[in-house]
Amino acid sequence: MTAVEAETGRLGDAAEEPGWEVDPDDEWGVAVIATVGRQLKLRREAVGMRAAEFGVAVGYGEDLVYKVEGGKRIPRQEYLYRADEVLDAGGLIAATWEDVKKVRYPKRVRELGKLEAKAAEIGIYECNSVHGLLQTPEHARALMEAAQPPYSLDDVERMVAARLARQAVFARDPAPSIHFVLEEAPLRRPVGGTMVRQRQLERLLEVGRLNHVTLQVMPTNTDAHPGVDGKIELLKFPDGTAVGRSDGAFNGRPTTEPKDLRILELRYGTIRAQALPPRESLAFIEQVLGET
Repeated sequence: MTAVEAETGRLGDAAEEPGWEVDPDDEWGVAVIATVGRQLKLRREAVGMRAAEFGVAVGYGEDLVYKVEGGKRIPRQEYLYRADEVLDAGGLIAATWEDVKKVRYPKRVRELGKLEAKAAEIGIYECNSVHGLLQTPEHARALMEAAQPPYSLDDVERMVAARLARQAVFARDPAPSIHFVLEEAPLRRPVGGTMVRQRQLERLLEVGRLNHVTLQVMPTNTDAHPGVDGKIELLKFPDGTAVGRSDGAFNGRPTTEPKDLRILELRYGTIRAQALPPRESLAFIEQVLGET
């Protein structure tokens, strides 16, 4: 679900890294970060500070100061706030965070988040893991840290933050109708260890009890169903339009074609019919939680 490319090297801890790498394919992101970088550089030069001196003042290395000013690095909020203080910018640099925060996440994640923010109804079948909208930070981090080739620590942090930001969909007003069907197996997988697994199961119960959310579990002993080919996602919008995607249809690409959407709706409807009803599903999750 992200566009961040895996890196084999570790980039260091937060004290050494003031932000995230800029995706060169993200035109809007590149433009925003380049503009912010130029503003930082002009302000620094206007007060007569060298990059090395500025780096010491804000707590980052000279090389990384150049990266931020050159539009090669997405600065974090604390970096901009500290820079504003050091350069006595009167809040002008700190205010750029409003633009930066809109492009800090990968382009594909931003686009998905925009669709979820507009949808009146969201239907999701997830087969191999707990869906991202339902993951706790610890669960999400454990999954991302298990990736091969490994992500950098910086990218893991960025992706976890992006995943959590999408969960704002639960607090929308008016609230969308959200339906989840999860397979039993991922609920029993001890991702991150016992405590992380317990918290993840508790999170499922919390979300499953929201009045605009329906959560169902597909028991492992269920017969074959239309979701064996992979996940299914359906988003319907207030204007009557919709978009859907399935790992096992249309080459896994999103589709808005009515005939394709009917196929996905048929498959998703059949999956929901075969899964445990919502109340039984929550009881099932409580049972699994009690076994941990």
